[in-house]
Amino acid sequence: GESNFPSMSARVVTLQSPDKQTFQVPWEVAMRSTVVKQMLEDLPEPGEGDEDAPDPVPLMDRSCNANILEKVLEYLTKHHEFDKTGATQENKDSWDKKYVEVEDEVLFNLILAANFLDVKDLLDLTCKTVAEYIKQCRTPEEIRQRFNIPNDFTPEEEEEVRKENAWCDETL
Repeated sequence: GESNFPSMSARVVTLQSPDKQTFQVPWEVAMRSTVVKQMLEDLPEPGEGDEDAPDPVPLMDRSCNANILEKVLEYLTKHHEFDKTGATQENKDSWDKKYVEVEDEVLFNLILAANFLDVKDLLDLTCKTVAEYIKQCRTPEEIRQRFNIPNDFTPEEEEEVRKENAWCDETL
């Protein structure tokens, strides 16, 4: 509601997900997405006393379905608040850490949505999280189990890949 954002301008942007849900977002929060920012810069400024709400901004990429878009907006809103209140890096990090504790499918869609919407810090956060999960796995087999990836290599192909990449093991 209004009370959460006392310091924000009243200007609101309506974003529409590909599954036709709409989200009312404070202007400054929406502007944190480079893609949305570029779309909004093409819109005319609302005139004084202009009661007509501008049309919703359609986000057509399927990574932006309502459940994912809602998560992205939660991130943008929180980070907007952090900037406003001068939150410590520690506060941000601990919130971010909890934020990415989601199912893999959600995490992967957040990566796609952050990429599509061009939200660099969210893209970094989600990609680093996946990288951490991969680092915790010691073998390709563990990685496949962790992410439910079917193994489509024959044993011969796998041996071939192992030989080609033998040098990788020396760095571990």
